[in-house]
Amino acid sequence: MASTNDLKNGMVLNLDGKLWSVVEFQHVKPGKGPAFVRTKLKEVLTGKVVDKTFNAGVKVETANVDKRTMQFSYKDGENFIFMDMDTYDQITVEPGVVGDAAKYLLEGFDALVAQHDGAPLYVELPAAVELVIAETEPGLQGDRSTGGTKPATLETGAEIQVPLFVTTGEKVKVDTRDGSYLGRVK
Repeated sequence: MASTNDLKNGMVLNLDGKLWSVVEFQHVKPGKGPAFVRTKLKEVLTGKVVDKTFNAGVKVETANVDKRTMQFSYKDGENFIFMDMDTYDQITVEPGVVGDAAKYLLEGFDALVAQHDGAPLYVELPAAVELVIAETEPGLQGDRSTGGTKPATLETGAEIQVPLFVTTGEKVKVDTRDGSYLGRVK
């Protein structure tokens, strides 16, 4: 249990049996009436964001979420197997929990895995990863109908848009949040 006065960004609360992460909060002391805390909460499992207001000093239940950096080992059927590099314990994570991060996962990549009571909640990759272009068409000089980009397939199978000068076999940096091309890796 914690007081609403102790809220911090990233803290996970257990409200009505659901886990909510504090995205932002603001203590408000109006000229008239009691103080309150205005928060923006994100549901951990679905990603839904809501605004919620608490009276100042009210007790809220916090959830113990264990966030660890783990290495992606392999894919077992549909499930993903991650290994804790400190204890060498392996955990199985379902595809729904991995979500869009699966598009940019290669064996040996490190990811942040959050667990609550031993159950994986979500997988978070670094903001950018380096991947090799598996296949892309050659870019034609003067072909600007697509704004100077062309589709390219990464070694993970994900498809992104890259500039015309990028060729098959090159290593590129990709933003894992939106799948955008960030640049070539030398």
